[in-house]
Amino acid sequence: MRSQRARSQGARLQRARLDRAILRNADLAGASLFRATLVRADLAGASLKDAKPQPVDAKWADLGGADLTEALLYEADLASANLAQANLTGARLGRARLNQANLEGAKLARTDLRGARLAGAKLRGADLRAARLDSQNLRGMDLAGIDFSMADMIEVDLTGADLKHAILAGVNLFGAKLNGADLTGANLEGANLENAILTDAKTEGANFEAAIMPNGKRAE
Repeated sequence: MRSQRARSQGARLQRARLDRAILRNADLAGASLFRATLVRADLAGASLKDAKPQPVDAKWADLGGADLTEALLYEADLASANLAQANLTGARLGRARLNQANLEGAKLARTDLRGARLAGAKLRGADLRAARLDSQNLRGMDLAGIDFSMADMIEVDLTGADLKHAILAGVNLFGAKLNGADLTGANLEGANLENAILTDAKTEGANFEAAIMPNGKRAE
């Protein structure tokens, strides 16, 4: 379907084959897309608010600027998809494939990303406030300046990650691996770093005020 322009709020599109479909700015709010395929589809600016595309195959799809607020994307395949500037606030992305996806400037506040695959994903400028990233592998990633305020990042692997000027205030980093990470100028005020590994981390100018440090004591 190469030229479909849908206005299908609440549509039932289970198992639909929409590969390469042109759905730019389409209204698919609340749509059921169970096991639909949207490989290389153009969904830029589309509304998928409250949609249920679980599990959907949308590899290489263009979802730039799309509204995916509260969307159910558990186990979705979004590898290499363009999600730049997309609104994914409150979306459930557990075990989703986001390898090589472009999430620059995306709104990911309150998203559940536990078990999601983020290898090679671009996250610069994304909003990850109160996101759930427990046990996530973010080794060596460019996370400079990202706002993670109040996020859950228990036992997350941030080995060698670039976290310069990142906002980690109030973040639960219990047991996190931060060895070799660049925390220059980062804000970790009130963060929980108990049992975290900070070996060889760069912490010049970082704010640890009121943070619980790896030894379990609160910084002054």
